[in-house]
Amino acid sequence: MDPQIGSETRKRKGNLGLYLSLPVMSWALYDFANTIFSSNINTIFWPFYLDEAIGGNEVLDQVASTFISYANAIASLLLVVFSPLFGVMIDRTGRKKKYIVLFTLLAAAGTFLMGVFGGVKLDGTLFGVPMALALVVILYIFAKFFYHSSLVFYDSMITDLGTKEELPLISGFGVAVGYVGTLAGLAVYPFIGDTGYHRAFIPTALLFLVFSLPLFLFLKDRPTAQTEKHSFLSGYKEIWQTFKEMKSYQAAFTFLIAYFFLNDAIATAISMMAIYAKNVVDFSSGAFILLYLVSTVTSIIGSFLFGYITKAKGSKTSIIYVGVILLAALAVAVFAPNAGWFWLAGSMFGISLGAMWVTSRTFIVELTPEGKRGQFFGLFAFSGKVSAIVGPFLYGTITLLFSDLGDTASRLALGSLMLMALVGLVFLIKVEDRGAWVK
Repeated sequence: MDPQIGSETRKRKGNLGLYLSLPVMSWALYDFANTIFSSNINTIFWPFYLDEAIGGNEVLDQVASTFISYANAIASLLLVVFSPLFGVMIDRTGRKKKYIVLFTLLAAAGTFLMGVFGGVKLDGTLFGVPMALALVVILYIFAKFFYHSSLVFYDSMITDLGTKEELPLISGFGVAVGYVGTLAGLAVYPFIGDTGYHRAFIPTALLFLVFSLPLFLFLKDRPTAQTEKHSFLSGYKEIWQTFKEMKSYQAAFTFLIAYFFLNDAIATAISMMAIYAKNVVDFSSGAFILLYLVSTVTSIIGSFLFGYITKAKGSKTSIIYVGVILLAALAVAVFAPNAGWFWLAGSMFGISLGAMWVTSRTFIVELTPEGKRGQFFGLFAFSGKVSAIVGPFLYGTITLLFSDLGDTASRLALGSLMLMALVGLVFLIKVEDRGAWVK
């Protein structure tokens, strides 16, 4: 259905009609599905599993952290290589659903097999690591790579769902529904308890797959006519050409730089918040899970609210608001003298996390021409994945160099994220926001 025709039909039903329309609801439920994977695997049960499998004392706990960091870095490196090519594929073929389905099935299969091998003992080792553990680590890299790859196609699909005026509301609704997925994913926790965290992997894979089905079944691709065949790797030529034409898309590229720094602060804070809360602010594991739930609720509120703020104030102004909230949240966390202040920081961070997705996706659509939009969504993912490597490396280096200072080292490391967010805001202010791409 053409977005403009669908919009005319929905005007009589208001925003509720927009949210409950089959295409928008199916698209939003995929956000629900992939957030289950993100929260259960990336943030909670995967780190818990490695700590259980490797940890046991202060030295082994650090080894477990190293495994987590290296596995994430490898997955991010693969995404840095391939995500721009995925954007070229979108522009060439117009096919999005096809690859979302394929990559989701691969990610869910990898997650399912993590649960299978996480619960068995196998003879032998791989690179000195027990075979079962090595297979779980490899499968995690596999699953995370295809999970994030699907998001390149999923994010760009938003342009097929509504008019330019409706996109901020659709984006906000999708993110809000997505964060509800966090709550659904954590429903497996009471059945697992405080040991045997690998048991969370199989139900997570199944939930991820089940809630992806509406998108699989009810959304349609809009393939474009291809006049000639291209090899997959030839997409790098188009990416290089886009970089050469940077002056023609100056606003979009400036925003990508701004997003790099803002996302660097957000992604690193997500990966380190559990350790920081427990070691610096003295949170128990149970208290941290409760904080995570509170942050999820504020993320839902923030994403939904910023859909309306973006529509009223514009994407650029809204992202500036998000950046300021992020800066304030980091400042409160850095100087938090007790757990009470960290609860405030976590709530504010939740708002900024949810709102960043809403505002940034909409701004990319505004700043890029339709024929290049897939490439820019690929570069958008590329910027985010590079920052996902740089941020944790910087954080870890600071804690290593200043380890003699104890908890102060962690506060300094978290403080470096404030600098990242500030640099991102400076670049964001420089973006020439004209409601369209610059040429």
